[in-house]
Amino acid sequence: MAYMLRMAPREVSAIIDAGNLRATMPSDHPTMLIKILPGIGLLLGLLLWAPMARATESMDPLVAEDPWMSRALSVESGILWEVGTGTTWPYRLVQTQLSWRSREFLKWDLRDGSRFSVRHRFTLLGALMQQGPESHYVALAASPSIEWRNPADKWSLFGGAGGGFGLLDSQGVRGGQGQDFTLNWFARGGIEYSPKPDRIWTAAIMFQHMSNGGATDPNPGIDAVGFMVGVAWKL
Repeated sequence: MAYMLRMAPREVSAIIDAGNLRATMPSDHPTMLIKILPGIGLLLGLLLWAPMARATESMDPLVAEDPWMSRALSVESGILWEVGTGTTWPYRLVQTQLSWRSREFLKWDLRDGSRFSVRHRFTLLGALMQQGPESHYVALAASPSIEWRNPADKWSLFGGAGGGFGLLDSQGVRGGQGQDFTLNWFARGGIEYSPKPDRIWTAAIMFQHMSNGGATDPNPGIDAVGFMVGVAWKL
């Protein structure tokens, strides 16, 4: 009895009379369990990930076959230069746009297999304003995206025009913008190339006008022209 009491702190033993089977659980069993838990978690993660990966791969051909039925998220950057006469400042806008395009809501199928599509496009844009009194501009804009796709759907031509509103840091100097709240209007056109089913490279020429709509007098707006390049992902 004294020997069994001395062993109690180190291990717990149970004797099963049926079949003279003896089962022993050492005191360090919880530590061993903690050590193997990460491996169990990794195994479960792989088992869950594998069918999801196969499901995603099985969907890729559908996305490639009908790109106009998929949404798209794009990032574009470029430079626009002041070309108007509304201000004496030689503005240069270093601009980045984050845009979301919807599925097509209008379409025209042509006999040669090409296709016209019209989609909604919503944009969050930010610009560094150089060579002028202001320093930055942040805005929202929306427009239709009119697209013509070749029969192989490897490249397309696109265009669109729209507008929105935003904020800049007006400085109250002659020739600068009259207030922080500013309206914008733009027109753009370009080409898209799709080397992969889910990837699209874009290049565009863009015109952008911004002013406060006559809220201040004078109202020296900005008229800028430049280029944008970027990449889009199908969602």
